[in-house]
Amino acid sequence: MQKILVANRGEIALRVMRSAREMGIQTVAVYSEADRTMPFVQYADEAVCIGPAPSNQSYLLGDKIIAAAKQTGADAIHPGYGFLSENARFAQLVADAGLIFIGPSAQSIEIMGSKLAAKQAAQKFGVPMVPGTETPLRSLEEAQEVVKKTGFPILIKASAGGGGKGMRVVNNENELAEQIRLAKSEALNAFGDDAVFIEKYVGAPRHIEIQIVGDQHGNYAYLFERECSIQRRHQKLIEEAPSSCLTPAIRAAMGKCALDVARACQYYGAGTVEFLVDESLNFYFLEMNTRLQVEHPVTEMITGLDLVKEQIRIARGETLSFTQESLQINGHAIELRICAEDPANNFLPDTGTLTTYIRPQGYGIRVDDGYEQGMDIPIYYDPMIAKLIAWGSDREEARLRLIRAIEEYHVKGIRTTLPFGHWALQQPAFIEGQFDTGFIGKYFAPEVLRKTDDAATRAAAILAAQIWEESRIGQVPLPVTAANGSWKKRKTLR
Repeated sequence: MQKILVANRGEIALRVMRSAREMGIQTVAVYSEADRTMPFVQYADEAVCIGPAPSNQSYLLGDKIIAAAKQTGADAIHPGYGFLSENARFAQLVADAGLIFIGPSAQSIEIMGSKLAAKQAAQKFGVPMVPGTETPLRSLEEAQEVVKKTGFPILIKASAGGGGKGMRVVNNENELAEQIRLAKSEALNAFGDDAVFIEKYVGAPRHIEIQIVGDQHGNYAYLFERECSIQRRHQKLIEEAPSSCLTPAIRAAMGKCALDVARACQYYGAGTVEFLVDESLNFYFLEMNTRLQVEHPVTEMITGLDLVKEQIRIARGETLSFTQESLQINGHAIELRICAEDPANNFLPDTGTLTTYIRPQGYGIRVDDGYEQGMDIPIYYDPMIAKLIAWGSDREEARLRLIRAIEEYHVKGIRTTLPFGHWALQQPAFIEGQFDTGFIGKYFAPEVLRKTDDAATRAAAILAAQIWEESRIGQVPLPVTAANGSWKKRKTLR
């Protein structure tokens, strides 16, 4: 494998290219007209424009991407995440074109791409399931019969879904028909497939996923878990590894089940098996993501492994470079997704120009991003602009280090999730590790960020007044800290 085309954009494209370069492999970028000046385009050895800004005219055009790979002499295609990364047809087209798809087989993607098919495959290995239907819902009458067994509340889910689309919570009989209709309509619009199914709604669950890898020779390993419970609209914002609630015994049991799910579809490559965990630490299979996850850096930080390099080695037909017994958890890592969103306005996406963009630095800090100061944030793609990751020898050190890094991350021109992350990491529920997927609904309100802004404004006013006063007597104050507004004097050297 001498040259890889990365069929993605932004931070994940750049992240894949860096690992490839360390392996002595050349890279090809494909980009839309809106991304012409993006860092990932400049970083690649070669770059090919594949169409206008909308993703359905560029990054979702598999034929154009394959043509670009052939044009540039690439041996393989890495899909990143999102776009075509879990598209079984694209994976098959890549293979049919005589190229290597850096990911699982099209068959594995197809099985796990359908939540119902994934459940049926996992059941053969006795993996715990949330009670519900095992086939697509055919009628309202069938739903009513299922609810008699499960009781309310229930969750209606799109079989082909992801990212919270086609998902509806139903609390009583009066809502059932309308919520089924809405879920089917949303699923059809988002995925071209209106198949939905029912699961018993698990109250106050935690969302915990297991990272797995498998080679093409039948060797498997799980790389421990990631805690992903802090979410808005069923999409993750803060992730950490390991979870604060799992015991070694439960971790091992979940790891075994995750590998059974992988074996159920003859999986190879890197993938993630997701579980819901209830208050009693009972866990239930949720779904499998047949690609690299956004939050993979926290796993890399606690294991010392480069998951992209592992993907490439597996795609080349190599055996795993480690065994389950050789793996161990080293410290703790927490990631904040920095999205161009306004947390004070229901996390609505924001656009604009990065008039100021200064990354934090220091020991144990990692920033995966794809933008530079002065660049515009386009409206066409996912609003995530960066991932900020902190590692510590234990959870508390990682938490405090991430808070420090957030305070040093300066972004102006757009609203981001940085203020939310700063607030969330200091909440008692987070500090104690006692939270679930309802964290934002239970504890967060826009007013908490406005109070923080007001405190910062007051601190700045105090500092400005003190600078003016001290300038009259030849003394200069040290900076006001946002935490306590304190300041100290020092003599001016003359």
